[in-house]
Order: sequence, then structure tokens, then C-alpha cells
Amino acid sequence: MKLSHDIYLDQQQKLLMTPELRQAIAMLQMSTLELGQYVQNELENNPFLEEKDADDHEELETNAEKLDEVQADNKSEEWLEYYNDRDIGLTVADVEEKSFDAFVSKSPSLYDHLQFQLHMTICDESELMIGEYILGSIDANGYLTVGLEELVQATGTDLERVQHMLTIIQSFHPHGVGARDLAECLLIQLEHYGKDDPIATAIIEEHLQDLGKGRINKIAQQLGVGVQQVQEACDFIRSLDPKPGLQYSNGDDTKYIVADIILEKVDGEYVVIVNDSGYPHLMINRLYEKMIRNPESFSPEARKYMEEKMGSAVWLIKSIEQRRLTLYKVARCIVDIQKDFLDRGIKYIKPLNLKQVADLVEVHESTVSRATSNKYIQTPQGLFELKFFFGSGISSYANANCDKVSSKSIKKQIQELIEKEDSFNPLSDQQIVEIIKQQGAVISRRTVAKYRQELGIQSTVARKRY
Repeated sequence: MKLSHDIYLDQQQKLLMTPELRQAIAMLQMSTLELGQYVQNELENNPFLEEKDADDHEELETNAEKLDEVQADNKSEEWLEYYNDRDIGLTVADVEEKSFDAFVSKSPSLYDHLQFQLHMTICDESELMIGEYILGSIDANGYLTVGLEELVQATGTDLERVQHMLTIIQSFHPHGVGARDLAECLLIQLEHYGKDDPIATAIIEEHLQDLGKGRINKIAQQLGVGVQQVQEACDFIRSLDPKPGLQYSNGDDTKYIVADIILEKVDGEYVVIVNDSGYPHLMINRLYEKMIRNPESFSPEARKYMEEKMGSAVWLIKSIEQRRLTLYKVARCIVDIQKDFLDRGIKYIKPLNLKQVADLVEVHESTVSRATSNKYIQTPQGLFELKFFFGSGISSYANANCDKVSSKSIKKQIQELIEKEDSFNPLSDQQIVEIIKQQGAVISRRTVAKYRQELGIQSTVARKRY
């Protein structure tokens, strides 16, 4: 056996992840808002990129003609400096526009609301100091997060004064604020509403877990009262607010969704529109484009810089267009498959997976996954995430060759059955299985229980009315 070092040629196929390819993949995964921020950043850093504006075309043409004249004298870099200096001044776009949002009053936070009530109630400086510290220890849900001993140490006062100030704060609006646990929060609200009901008080103090699980019979037996009395007390307790502080949650937490795809029904047909209004439409700056055609007018460093920026600009424009086409194809495919859902509602949604769409669009599954990630579509049925249309299926009949029914459709059927049931004799999970089987789908009792829990629907015992 001969061991030696040899040089030979070997032809192989490899996929190299170039920076441009990484950029295109990242852009496909971006939402409309994220892409808008990315494009705006590229506009600021790349002079070869220009936002399309019909009013600027004539000026660009004039500047390009002047550049032809200047280049004849080999003074391109001086002209470029002059052109850039002209653009530094304040333009109409730089002027801050008055927005209606700037005049909308800000709603007070929970702390501001409680602090206002504290200053309207208390005048003593030492008590105000204790009250301010207690308010600062109340979380967004309205609960006191520290113990009385810690408050005593922090404020340097006695337990009686701290307890007195806490009692005053617990009388503030929203009712139940300043409580140390759920039971105390509910009892404060019970006192405020004047419901001096010993049954409700006993349920809150001793049977909250049984109440959460709907064990009405058990509570009635332990309290020695009628089931109907317990049920009425439980109904009232459920009407109380377990997190009163959320009434004054920060409005800045509100998140607005901009639809990446808009679906319109025109003459009975669905038209898919990719929403590109959230980012500027780009073009190559004609002035710089003419300049790069005469590389001999610039130094080697300037030529290299211009070639890099030109290539980056062209690739960005192509990547945006490729992203738009991919989104359109994927959305078009989903719309064609889910046409029954768009026409008739969620009960008619079909099971779908990434591979089905990938095969129809002729792309890889990962491309479909990126194209549907963090993307939303506005449809006649409402606003949905594109991922919503993908889901598992359940056999329509015992024969596995039959069409499948989407799990979302089954959940909708379960929800409708429970909404229409007799509250005095609610449906069991097995009864729901039999009803759905009559409608053509094969499903187990455990699956019904799982879907019911996902929908936030209680068990048969908890739903029963007396």
C-alpha cells in the first residue's frame, strides 16, 4: 500500500451561505414593520439607494446631465462633494409633522391614580411618607408585594401606623387594591359592595380551590347549606375582579398589528395583495449610477467603495422583490386551499402542513416556514397569523383514506355544542364524542378533554347548574 501526498482535482456541489444569501433569508422572515426599519437604515447608509418619488425624477435627470459636463473636465469628486453639501440642509421631510397622537391625553397609571387619592385623603407628612412607600410596593395587578414587617423597617415607624395606612389604601379605587393575596382582595370587594353574606365569606376564606374546580356539591355539604345558595354565592364571587390593578394598565403596552397581506373579494374571487406600504420603494440613484460608469474619474479606493455600495443596493432591491413574490405565492396557495374557511367560517378550515404548501409553490419547507413567520393576513373573516392556517387533521371516518377534518374545526364544534347545551344537564366528554362521530369525525374522549381544556372550558361537573 503506497502512502504519498498527491494533488488532484475534485468537482463537488456545495451551497455557500454568502452574506447576500443570509440577507435575503433574514428579510423573508421579517414582518412589514421590521422590513421598513431595515430598509430605512439601508437608505441612510447606502448613497446608491434612493426612495422612489415622482417629483425628484426631473431634478435627478438635471443633475445627471450636469455630471456628464463635469466629468469631461475630470472633476467628478468635486461635483459629488458639492451635490452632497446641497442635500445636507433642512428639507420638507425633516420638518417634524404634527401628529394627532401628540395631542391625545395619557391615561394615569395605577400608581398615579392611587397617589392622587392618597394626597386627597391624607395631609400628615409622616403618614404620606408611609403611604407613598406602600403604593410603591403594589404591583401592576394591585397586590402588595411586601410584608408588614418590611414596611415597618423601611419606614421606621410602628406596626399600628403601617396597618392603619394600609387599611386606608385598601379603601381606594379600584376596589381590592393593596391586598396581600386573592382571598383578601375578594373580601375587600365583598365589603365594598355591601354583600355581608356569610356563605360567600366562608367560600372565599376556606373553599377557593373547590370554587375554581366547580365543586359546588362539596362546598354545600361542608358548609351545611343548600346547593342553590352556594351556587348563587359562587356566581357573585366570580363577578369580582381578581386583578383590580389591571384596570389601569399602561396603554403603551398595546401592540398594533399591520397586515403583511390583504385579501379582498372581488366579483366572487379572492385577490391577494402584498402590503408594501410599510417600507419605501427603492431605486438606484441615477446620479451615482452615471458616475460609476466612468471609473477612471475616481481613485481606486473610491471605485472599490462605489462598486460595493452599488452591488449591495442592487441585491437589496432584488431581495425585496423576491420576498414579495414568495409571500404572494405562499399566500395565494393558502387562500386557494382554505377557500371554504374564507367563505363559511372556521368550521370549514382544512388541515394543512408546510410540506403541502412547499410542494405546490415548489420551494423548500423552511422557505414556507420563514415566509409565514410573524406574518398576518387581513381576510373577510378577520385578521389571522399565517401560521393559523396550518394544523393537524382528524380522520373523517374510520377509513383512513377519507379526507381529514382540521383540529380547529373540531374545537369550534365542541365550543358550539357546549354553548347550546342544557346547563342543568351538561354534555359529558363521551356524549360530545358520539355527537361529533355522527357528524362524520372520529375522535377519542381524551382528545375532547384536551381540546376543551385548550379552549378554557370547564368539566361537566363544573358547568352544571342547580
